[in-house]
This record gives sequence, C-alpha cells and structure tokens, in this order.
Amino acid sequence: MLVGGALGLCAVALVARALDLQVISNDFYRQQGDARSLREIPIPTSRGMITDRNGEPLAVSTPVESVWANPKELAKNTERLPELAKALDVAPDELARKLAQRSGKEFMYLKRRINPDEARQILALKVPGVFSQREFRRFYPQGEAMAHVLGYTNIDDRGQEGLELAFDHELRGKPGTKRVIRDGAGRIVENVDLVRSAEPGKDLTLTLDRRIQYLTYRELRRALNDTGASSASAVVLDIETGEVLAMANLPTYNPNLPGAGNRDTHRNRAVTDVVEPGSTMKPVTVAAALSKGSVTPQTLVNTTPGWMPNGRYRITDTHNNGVLTVTGVITKSSNVGAAKLALPLPNDYYYNFIHNFGYGSKPGSGFPGESSGLLAPPQRWSGTTKATMSYGYGLSATPLQIAMVYAAMANGGKLIAPTFVKGQRNEGKQVLEPVVAGEIMRMMQTVTEPGGTAKQAAILGYHVAGKTGTTRKFSATGGYSKKYVSLFAGVVPVEKPRFSMVVVVSEPDPTKKGYYGGSVSGPVFRNVMDGALRLMDVAPDDIETWMAVQAAAEAKRQKQNGGKPVGPVVPASTRSAAKPPLRPDNAPIAAGLPATVAQASTHGGAQ
Repeated sequence: MLVGGALGLCAVALVARALDLQVISNDFYRQQGDARSLREIPIPTSRGMITDRNGEPLAVSTPVESVWANPKELAKNTERLPELAKALDVAPDELARKLAQRSGKEFMYLKRRINPDEARQILALKVPGVFSQREFRRFYPQGEAMAHVLGYTNIDDRGQEGLELAFDHELRGKPGTKRVIRDGAGRIVENVDLVRSAEPGKDLTLTLDRRIQYLTYRELRRALNDTGASSASAVVLDIETGEVLAMANLPTYNPNLPGAGNRDTHRNRAVTDVVEPGSTMKPVTVAAALSKGSVTPQTLVNTTPGWMPNGRYRITDTHNNGVLTVTGVITKSSNVGAAKLALPLPNDYYYNFIHNFGYGSKPGSGFPGESSGLLAPPQRWSGTTKATMSYGYGLSATPLQIAMVYAAMANGGKLIAPTFVKGQRNEGKQVLEPVVAGEIMRMMQTVTEPGGTAKQAAILGYHVAGKTGTTRKFSATGGYSKKYVSLFAGVVPVEKPRFSMVVVVSEPDPTKKGYYGGSVSGPVFRNVMDGALRLMDVAPDDIETWMAVQAAAEAKRQKQNGGKPVGPVVPASTRSAAKPPLRPDNAPIAAGLPATVAQASTHGGAQ
C-alpha cells in the first residue's frame, strides 16, 4: 500500500506538472520552442526590367540559387567537407576555415547566384546543414554597348552605377517575409504565416533606342581603331523633346562581369568628363554678337594676316583667310574672326549669354555624377580670357552639355534639359531668339558643304548643320600638351531638325587620320546619323543632291555598260551606312558568350 500510494502521488504530480506546462504556464515554453523552430525568412522579389523606347529588354532579372549552410550543423559532419568543397569548387582548407570563423552562427553563404542545376547537384550530396534559396541575378543583353548608361548591380541586386543606381528605389521592389517552422536539420516543415507580400520592382522604359545606341558604339569603336585614339564619347539627342537616344563611351566594360576589367573604364565620360569645346563654341559666340545687334550674317570681318595679338600670346588661324563675312567665320572656323566678334561685347553680357545655354551648370538629366563643367565669372577673367573663350578655350563642358547647346539652336533657341526616361519631358527655356537661331543654323550648314571644314560629315539627301572643334589637351604639369581632342557637333536635317549629336575623340594619332575634328569625328557623325535617319524614317530635305548623285552614277554605269540602261544605283557610302546596326531580332545570341561578343561576331568581328 505504501509503494502504491507513492506511485499514485508521483502520477498525480506528473499530471499536475504536465497540466501546468501545457495549459496554465505554457507561454514561456511556447516562446522557447518557437525561438528554436519558428523563423521569419525573406521572400525574394525580382528587380524591375529596363527596356528601350521600343520595349526591347536592356536589363532583366533571372532566377538563380544561392547555396547556404548552418555552420553548427555542418560542423558535426566535418568528414563530408572534402566532398562538399569539391562540389563547390573551392579548396577544402578554405571551406574549413570559413566554417571555423562562423562556428557560432546559424547561417553562412557557401556559393551565391549560381545556376539552379548546379545548386541541385550540390544539394544532391545530402550533406547535413546545407540548403539553397532563390535569388535573382541581373543580366544585360546589350553588354558593353549599354554599360555606361545602365550601370550594374552588386551581388545583393542593388544598383551601383548609372541608371541602375539613379532609379534603384523604383527598380528594386520590396522583398516579402513569411513565418515558417524548421526542423532540427533546418528544413522547412510548415509555412505558418505570410507576414508581408513581396512587391516586384517597377519596370523602367528609357528614351534610348538600342539600334541607334549600338550603331553609335560600333562607329566609335571603328574610329578608335582607325585613329589610334585613347578614348571617345558620343551623345545623340532628340531635339524637340530632349530625350537621350544614344550615349556611348570607349573604352568600356562588360556589366555582366563588372569586376573583371579596369575600374577606370566604368566612367561615363559623356556625362562626367569635361573638355574644352574648342571651335564648337564659335556658333555661340556668333549668336551672342547677332543677338546684341552688333553684326549681321553679312558683316565683313578682316582676319588678315591670319593672326592677332592676345596679351603675351597670339591668336592664330590655320592660314590667312583674309576678309570673311560673319558666316565665313563659321565656315572657315576662324579663331581671329571669333575673337574680333567677342571682344566688343560687354563681359557680363557675354558671360550671361553663355551661361544661359547651360555652360557652367549641371544638365539636369538626373544621371549620377553629372558634371557642371567650368565657366568662370567675369570677375575672375584676365585680359585674354574673353578672346580665348570665343573659340572654345578657357571654359569646359561635357559632351552632353554641348549636345544640349546644339539642340537648343536647332529648336528655335529653346534649351531643354535632357532626360533618360520615356514620357518624362522637361520644360524648355528660351535662350535665343528664333530668328537668330535660324541664322546660326544656316551658317553652320556651310561647314559641311564645299569650302567648309567638315565635308566628311555631310549626309547624302540631307542638309547637315554642324561645327568642328580641335583643342589641345591641358597638361598636368601646366600649359598645353601636344595631345589633341577632336570634336564634331551637328544637327540633322536642317529644314526640320530631328537629331543633335556630339562626337568627342581624345588623343588621336596624328600620323593616321590627323587630329582635326572634321576628319576624325566627322565620319562618326555621318555614319551614325545616316543610319539613325533611316531607322527613324526621317524624310530627306535635300532630294536634289540625292537625285543628282543618282543620275551621275546611272550615267557612269550606262557608259560602262555600252550605253545600255541599268538598274538604280545606291552610292557606296549610302550602302555601307544603311546596313542594319544590330543583329536580326530572331538571331540567337551565341551560347556561352557575353551579348556584346555575340553581336560583334555578327557584325564584322569588332571586339
């Protein structure tokens, strides 16, 4: 009876204790149990897609897997480390060292953002404490051609440069969270609750046209190969809207492997790097004189003997142009003529006129790191500053700023801040009278016609207005070096302007194609714009010249054919420019190759 009573009391005590633990005082133990098995884990979300103006993908997020481990669990099975290290393609000693460093943790990445098939092979080993989770990786189909504009994301899929950084908040989205129960091995055995739904990132449609972009990139690459230059940049703007249709730089990098190249190649030179605009500044100087009313397009300017004093230095032309009209100052690109037009203008007037065009101010495109250039106020001018500024020395600007200025002159004097986002249009500011803008356009048209300095920028069937520029690079030790920057800024067509483009080529080899803007940068402008005009179906405004060239070519062919009629002829320059700038849409990208390499193999093997 004593033993039975004792056992009975024990049974009652056990039941009472169980009742207390499970019913009366269960909160503490429930919390302790949840702390060991209940977890909140993130629900990954895809980054928004970036497309060009026509909906073609420029940046997409693809699903990948990341393999991770519970160090506490993995440490109990160290005999499996060599097998696991081989599957991860790492040294066993390195894996053991990482495991030892995180021995007190419950989470460590083993290999991130890998192909799902590779992750399945690792998990198939069934090493205790090894798991995988879904993530997303950014892919850039256009590769190097779009690298500087788009930028790239880091391993956590966050924007690091370019538009990926500028619009990171909108593109990134918001990951969700769910509450789950894990077993002792770390496996999810039950989905308890959805704490927060995942919100995918918003898609972004850019103003860029991938066809014009690749055409610009290709022609810049050709220019570097032909001239031996060290770098080059180009910008194409839609004149009426301020939309950036193309922006390319060389050297470049592959955004799909951003850490593989030289960090210096990541810089978007068209937005961040400044150059002295050189003779591309002369139309602005002439516009200032015309707006002041001190001259007309027919006013005569005596540039004899081809030079003039400027303090301790001389302002010189390439040769003695004699007496020129104001139009001739632009046609012949006379430094002496530009200086003589600027010197009578009041300092404050001239400074404000230039500043109103955007020089010395950030363009306002929203691109990270855009430069404002350099435009010193009159209080800091020396006795020679205004004269040298008249032909583009003593101030600096980015290629994007120069493109804006030429777009403004083609847009009836209305300056519009550039934009990279389709549908976003900035308000224009009237900086030049429409009448004066029209006069400047007609003057610049003579630059690409016989007698001008940029005949190589002419496009058959279209009137082109533009201006060359050639400047010496400033030396780090002071003064100017013997290295040059070759520029061409132009607008096409003149009658109904559609595109403004600036080409800047740095340090061309003088022994190859020289270093003048007309011979180095002019052909890039011609080839890109010739293709863009046809891609965008812009009507010719110089059909007479087109017909004359056609008739001459037809007559030549008839003569070679014994006087018999032959089919229509397309001039060689037009045939080469009219080639599709991109691979056909249905052509697959070569398997296993970066997009740019595959495209290059389709288009003449450019690397």
